[in-house]
Amino acid sequence: MTSVWDLFYRTISLSNLVINNIADSDLSNKNRALAEAKFMRAWCYFELTTMFGEVPLRLTVPEKAEDFGIVKSSRADIYTQIELDLTAAIADLPGKGASDSFRATKETAEALMGKVLVFQEKYSQSIPYFESVILNPAIDLEANPADVWSINHEFGKESLFEIGYISTTARDWGNFAWGGRNESNLHIQLMGPRGDGIFDLTGTDLINGWGFNLPSEKLINAFEDAGDIDRKAATIMTEAELIDAGGSVNASLATGGVIWDYEGAIRIKYSTKSEDTSEDGIKELNYSTNFRLFRYAEVLLLAAEAYNKDGQDSKARIELDKVRNRAGLGNINSNTSGTDLFDAIVNEKFLELAHEGQRFWDLVRWGKAATELSGTGYTSKNDLFPIPITEIDKNPELSDADQNPGY
Repeated sequence: MTSVWDLFYRTISLSNLVINNIADSDLSNKNRALAEAKFMRAWCYFELTTMFGEVPLRLTVPEKAEDFGIVKSSRADIYTQIELDLTAAIADLPGKGASDSFRATKETAEALMGKVLVFQEKYSQSIPYFESVILNPAIDLEANPADVWSINHEFGKESLFEIGYISTTARDWGNFAWGGRNESNLHIQLMGPRGDGIFDLTGTDLINGWGFNLPSEKLINAFEDAGDIDRKAATIMTEAELIDAGGSVNASLATGGVIWDYEGAIRIKYSTKSEDTSEDGIKELNYSTNFRLFRYAEVLLLAAEAYNKDGQDSKARIELDKVRNRAGLGNINSNTSGTDLFDAIVNEKFLELAHEGQRFWDLVRWGKAATELSGTGYTSKNDLFPIPITEIDKNPELSDADQNPGY
């Protein structure tokens, strides 16, 4: 929790440093640099208020220690600042297709503005931002689900924002900077199926990893209930499918005969594909798979939600069907409307964004967390993360009374 908090505020601090220092300059790239900094600040505050609720709203760099103390701001005030920053970013960011594909673009900021407004239930206000992105010919879905996360389609037409990784220095166990900012993506190794003879991956293009964040039985069943073949194959592989490919699962080699977190499938999305790591160095430490933080499919599903909540179900079905059709599924029944259509959007988002870190926060804002997470140990206090004690200790304007409820 402390790391998440500190890293977002570190990014906010760097954004503030840029904004505060170049606003009155005559730099040739001032407008774009300011727009990028404001976009990043908006991104970070949206993530922070989603995860932690009310947080300190820092818009300047403290000049001395006494300046560090700052009270928490209301979520309403935080959202207001996010919208101000995104409005400025939209005005001055270049469009997709400009140089430096790893940078935020006008469409990224528009899409984020739409998402921010949906999270505030300002559905009608969000629609114009989504429509601007949807009508943009530079943006579209990748043709096949498997292409979305392929290293061959990084910064592609579906990508709005992603973290880039490379693998050029052939890291090994001796020169890997544990805890540092490495060029390669160690998280991929964390999410690959465990080795030690537990998962034999013969017949697949996967190599063994460290076995975290495996698919849930609920996700497996959701794919199968939907008849979702193509997207499922790009997301998970069931035990039966692994065996059919020539591999095997041997639980007897796991501690106590139980494979931690295993409910009948392994990951394909963001997993340990042999093509995604370097031939040099240690394979486990040299994955170059980019993280897609924001992509067009999510925009379409957010737009479908906004249209549905705004009473425009025919338009909601159009955007929902785009995602379904790419997945190999037919159009939703044309009579589906209202709550039934909303539930279809919720389920589609479950399948489309599986393992991308979005569902929990959606369940919270939809009021569905208690039902969907029944039996997991979830309670309502988990709707927000605890504010790190390090922040409360260091910030003289915060006290234990400022901690989120239940912690």
